[in-house]
Amino acid sequence: MNEFEKNVQSKRNDAVDSAVGFVVSFGFFATMFILATVIQLVG
Repeated sequence: MNEFEKNVQSKRNDAVDSAVGFVVSFGFFATMFILATVIQLVG
């Protein structure tokens, strides 16, 4: 084992981090889609 494998900075699960990143990016694009749809319907 090398030095970095012995001394990890974060012991959190990578799946949790990737799920949070996916949800945040999905939420952002869904918000943009909803906003554009509302603007199109109003206009």
